[in-house]
Amino acid sequence: MHNDFYCTEIGFGTPEFDEAVKLRYLVLRKPLNLEFDARDIAAEYNSYHIGCFTNLGELLAVLTLKPLENQCIKMRQVAVDPAYQSKGLGSFLVQESERFAIEHGYIRIELNARDTAIEFYRKLGYISSGDIFKEVGIDHIFMTKPLV
Repeated sequence: MHNDFYCTEIGFGTPEFDEAVKLRYLVLRKPLNLEFDARDIAAEYNSYHIGCFTNLGELLAVLTLKPLENQCIKMRQVAVDPAYQSKGLGSFLVQESERFAIEHGYIRIELNARDTAIEFYRKLGYISSGDIFKEVGIDHIFMTKPLV
């Protein structure tokens, strides 16, 4: 399957970035009746945006990596086109993003997993800690993974 897809960094403010924001809205925001605020998007200028594309250039999945302190990076806004969910594309995107983070000197990755995605991340080696908490009105848990 992965011979038909590739992951690459998406530049902030590019047409591909606009596509990524649309996909994130469709998958993550619209079901919760949430809109993007222009300030939210503007604050992402210093994050990495990783997209998974078909060989024909169609964006199918995206996530954001926000640099933190102490060589740690936070994975956010993971979205996979609904037609491609549960087919391994999300796992491929996360693993490619981990490689990207390692190449950029990060040694640990963290995220706030929606309750529906906890098992997905556990299968990829992420460890949960702390208690369930609410974020955007739904249950989440903090998860981490060492990268080296």
